[in-house]
Amino acid sequence: MPEQVTCDRFLGGTIDLPRERLAIRPSVYGLIVHQGALLLMGNRRVGRLSLPGGGIEPGERLTDALRREIREEAGIAVRVGRLAGFREAFFYYDPADLAFHSLLFFFHCAPLSFDLLPDDRVDDHESTHPHWRPLATVTPDLFVSHGDLIAALLGLPGAAPVEPFQG
Repeated sequence: MPEQVTCDRFLGGTIDLPRERLAIRPSVYGLIVHQGALLLMGNRRVGRLSLPGGGIEPGERLTDALRREIREEAGIAVRVGRLAGFREAFFYYDPADLAFHSLLFFFHCAPLSFDLLPDDRVDDHESTHPHWRPLATVTPDLFVSHGDLIAALLGLPGAAPVEPFQG
C-alpha cells in the first residue's frame, strides 16, 4: 500500500500526503430538479457551485443525513429517491489543513417545499445562496468538484458517461 496519497485540493491542484493524515468521511448529496431547474449552493471561498449535502454523522442513516443537510443549507424538505451514483475521492481541505478519504453518495430527490433560505440563515460554514439554476445552463465546470459526475448523473447533453466504480 502506498505511503503517500495524492489528494485533490479544495483551492485547486493536488497535494501528496501521508495516508495517516486521511480521515474517512462519508457524505451525501441531493440531485433536486424542479420545473427544469437544479437546486444549487454557492461556495463562500471559491465562487463555484455545489449540490446541497454534506457529512454523515456517526449512526445517522444516509437518507436522514441528506434530509438534514438540505434543510440546513437550503431550508426545504425533500423526499429522497433512488441512489444516483457513488464516488470515492481523496480530498485536502486547505482552509482547515484536513485530509479526507471521501465516500460520496448522490441521490435523486423531489422537493416537498420550495421556499429557499436567505443567505443569512444558511446553516453551513462553506455554502451560501441556495438557488434554482436552469438545467440548460448547468455545465461540469461550474462545480467546486465532481462536476463531470454530476452532469452525467443528470443526463446533461455532452456529459461523459459514468464509469462503473473501480476500487
